[in-house]
Amino acid sequence: MVNDSDGMTTQQAVRSMLLLMPRLVGRAKRMPVPESLRTLDLAPRHLALLAHLQYDGPATVSRLAERLEVAPTTVSLMVGDLSRGGVLTREEDDTDRRRRVVAIAPEHSESIREWLAGSALAWAEVLAGLTPAERATIVRTMRAYESALGRRMHT
Repeated sequence: MVNDSDGMTTQQAVRSMLLLMPRLVGRAKRMPVPESLRTLDLAPRHLALLAHLQYDGPATVSRLAERLEVAPTTVSLMVGDLSRGGVLTREEDDTDRRRRVVAIAPEHSESIREWLAGSALAWAEVLAGLTPAERATIVRTMRAYESALGRRMHT
């Protein structure tokens, strides 16, 4: 094993990441889903939607689509699924009655907050000791990796 402080060749870093990523994903997947949500067929995209609503507050479907970087129709389908399950609410926007604002239903707010807190606290623990530039590098790297995987899937 290479000591992290020693610097790594690209090959060593790739090997380390290939070994680390499945463990990271496996641990994240083992975070217990709240009892009230277990009957729903939640996918990672639902978790991302719930995280945006939890941390950024209620939003329109188009705003959520922007944040999630997906089509509004995709978000609309997810919101429909979660609304039918009682997890989300859709209400008129007070400033524009033609728009609907999506929010986490009050009865699910606490369980979703607790569920997301496990991952959020782990990230906060790891990122707190870094400089803002180092944190930005990690976020850019993760986004670039996601993008590169997407390109490989379509090749």
